[in-house]
Amino acid sequence: MAQIAIILAAGFGSRLTELSSSKPLACVLGVSLIEIAVQQAAAAGVQRVVVVTGHEAQRVEQELDAIARRTGAAVEARRVEDWSKPNGYSVIAGAQGLDGPFLLMMADHIFGDGLLAQFAQQELGEMNAVLAIDAPDNPLVDPDDATWVKRRKGGSIAQIGKHITDFDAVDCGAFLADQGLVRAIEQAIAKGKSGSLSDGMQELADQGRAGTLDMSGNWWIDVDDPRTHALAEAQIGTHVTAIGGAYADA
Repeated sequence: MAQIAIILAAGFGSRLTELSSSKPLACVLGVSLIEIAVQQAAAAGVQRVVVVTGHEAQRVEQELDAIARRTGAAVEARRVEDWSKPNGYSVIAGAQGLDGPFLLMMADHIFGDGLLAQFAQQELGEMNAVLAIDAPDNPLVDPDDATWVKRRKGGSIAQIGKHITDFDAVDCGAFLADQGLVRAIEQAIAKGKSGSLSDGMQELADQGRAGTLDMSGNWWIDVDDPRTHALAEAQIGTHVTAIGGAYADA
């Protein structure tokens, strides 16, 4: 079981700027996305939460101090050197020095009750990363922004990326991984790739070391633009139990 969660919260989030200049600080029913992510990581059973900051790092880190006080969670901020680079660089920064498997999350993803806890309890086995996936026809998924997955027989990943055309699943934005994923991202960069998380996952997929766990039927959403933000506000009260009463009136 993963004892540590890494939450990526360094990016700009240009499609949500009408709500907040810092995407992790954009609120759903009055609660910031980063606070929801920390709450959900803690509810999944992890003992330590590492948040990778970048854009407006100081504001986000100040909020993390308040979140830690409100939730009692052990929260640590780590800044990525250049937040304009692809998100694989944030993974490298967040995972530095960590031992054992970790739960890897995106600050703008929200998950229904129990999904992350179920996922965090999985074993990596022979894999260096396991990705939570869903059916590609989930109506909450934005097809223009989704990361698609093509699986081999048995469930391991054959291809992953935003622009692949032959796919049978969609990336839910939750990973169980170890340092092998970090090495794979570094290998992809050394080969001239951009350094995205998907580049690292494809590197592992080519080695047969990237697995999947099908979470179809569970509610989750990527809050990436005003449409998905509105959907999150309309649906979160049905799928996410109040933590400290945060969604009691949803």
